[in-house]
Amino acid sequence: MTPKQTLVVLTFLATALLCLPMQAQNSQEVNPLETFSSLEGAQNKLDYFFNTPNRYTENSAYDWLESVRVSLSTSEKTNDTLGILAYKLMEAKLYSDIGDNDKSIAIAKELYNGTDSLELDKMSLLLELMDENYQRLQMYDKQIEIRELKKSLGLTENVAYHDIYASMGLYRQAMKQYIMDVKPTIPDNDYYAFAQFHNKIGYFLYQDKSAPTALTEFNKSISFLNLYINDISIQKTEIDIFNSEALRAEVEGNIGKSQVLLKQYIEAIPNLNNSIKTFKEFNHGKFTSQITENTLNLAEAHLQLDNNRTAKKLLEEEFEEMTVEQRIKRNRLLAQYYDKIENYKSAAQFYKKNAFIKDSLKANEVSILKQQLVAIVGTSDLENSRKLIAEQKMANEKIRNDLKAQGERIYLVLISLIFTVLGLIGLVYAYAKSIKNQRLIAEQKHFIEDSLKEKESLLREIHHRVKNNLQMVSSLLSLQTRNTKSKAAIAALEEGKSRVKAMALIHQKLYQNEDLSYIEMQGYIESLINSVQSVFKKGGHNISITVDAEGTELDIDRAIPFGLILNELVSNTFKYAFPDGDDNGKIYIHLRKDGDKGYFEYSDNGVGLPEDMDERTNTSMGFRLINRLVNQLQSKLNVDHTKEGVRFWFNF
Repeated sequence: MTPKQTLVVLTFLATALLCLPMQAQNSQEVNPLETFSSLEGAQNKLDYFFNTPNRYTENSAYDWLESVRVSLSTSEKTNDTLGILAYKLMEAKLYSDIGDNDKSIAIAKELYNGTDSLELDKMSLLLELMDENYQRLQMYDKQIEIRELKKSLGLTENVAYHDIYASMGLYRQAMKQYIMDVKPTIPDNDYYAFAQFHNKIGYFLYQDKSAPTALTEFNKSISFLNLYINDISIQKTEIDIFNSEALRAEVEGNIGKSQVLLKQYIEAIPNLNNSIKTFKEFNHGKFTSQITENTLNLAEAHLQLDNNRTAKKLLEEEFEEMTVEQRIKRNRLLAQYYDKIENYKSAAQFYKKNAFIKDSLKANEVSILKQQLVAIVGTSDLENSRKLIAEQKMANEKIRNDLKAQGERIYLVLISLIFTVLGLIGLVYAYAKSIKNQRLIAEQKHFIEDSLKEKESLLREIHHRVKNNLQMVSSLLSLQTRNTKSKAAIAALEEGKSRVKAMALIHQKLYQNEDLSYIEMQGYIESLINSVQSVFKKGGHNISITVDAEGTELDIDRAIPFGLILNELVSNTFKYAFPDGDDNGKIYIHLRKDGDKGYFEYSDNGVGLPEDMDERTNTSMGFRLINRLVNQLQSKLNVDHTKEGVRFWFNF
């Protein structure tokens, strides 16, 4: 055995020996609610309540609420003021844990406004509870008031806003603020604090859709957590062990969610399972939201791996608490499940549910966000202004009292005149500086606008030249066709020419648009069909073509593969779908886009696909090209050839 292996074994044995007494103690523990009920005195019960991390392992928050109300009623009958205060604090916390935040904040306000003086420890609990409720109610201006009050009372040194930024979706700003506020305060040997720090940074990055970087931070968190757990020099209490296990479950869940975002579904499943299992073993009421979120991600992983029954079972679980975003995600996953089993009616119902939820949210989303931003900035500035005014008022009062005591009225007049002159000078200086800044801003704005126009012109020119170059390639292919006698070679050159024209048309539409970022797909599809018809000469001119893509726009990264896919499908229809004539031929093209998601469908009423379709898919360049382009759009091509004609569709 090597020295390194010997050290690992000794460390493991020492850790096991330290944990044995603790495990024996845990095995003898009674029900937390029973212990609470057996305690004498409201203060003892208050301390036990807030220092017990696993209150709800044996009894729910409702059971605790009933016990607290009995004690509160007794204190009210005996007019025990301290008892009433303690039990109402616990009652407010229990309502918060249940999710009735309005009721919780009402009790907390009653305590805050109805009590002349509170001990600092009870004031700290009360303000922390109000802070927590205001965050859940998204009343961020009130949150900031509470934190300013905590600072003024000496309960905290700095006022942090990173969690408020995160609640508003400003995750990059939250991460920067969190690093500035927290990192300088962590001692070098505090491994648990570093584990929390890196987990929080990873969470901000995950929410900002930077999953690869988030995974790096989560792995750092696990490493520091292992160092903390294996450090036998640190004596760990029951609460320390509980917190470390809860943090591990949280980090494992975050790793699993990041892996789902990166489409690493197989790797994500064990991490999400471990996290959910640990959370359910501990304080269930506290971790309800994490359990719900991890379960939804676990269902998504199974759905993507075609474990459809497992996914549906997870999605049909009874969740105790769900946010609006979680309900939308659950409906989306159920719709995908029914799509997979071709129950399109049920899928449509869940899509409609999400559409209804999103429509009701969009109306208020922008205005609420603006109000919250104004509240953050405005409240901070208002508090600073009040402090400055108060300080200035005290200074002026001191000056007036000194002058009055000395009886030197003339000096008071002179000082007043001096301050007036200085104020006027300051106003003139501020006005001059304001004019200068306005001129500078106007010049910078003019320069930026000119620069944007120049870049837009250059971009149009680039698209125009790319289109011309592609047309030149098409012309070269036409010349090559005339000098080629092989029919197979001519057909291949014509197909290449058609594909080149499809790409050239994209760049033509771009430089003709006012907005260079997107392409209006209705006009593009119609132009593409005309181009394909010109390649096939008279073929396809009697086919009735319906295009349903009005108002749909795609960026160039999606439009090019989409154009090539459509080019292949239309070409195949013209060549093979109507061997006996195309007088009754019909083509239907449907394209819709909602946010980052879209749906495409193409169908014709021709002779359909041959029986050896699967073999041709592997050998035909056209079908291989279509499948690769659909994969590029992060989707899967679906083909329906069980009825007359053929139908292709996919989500992207």
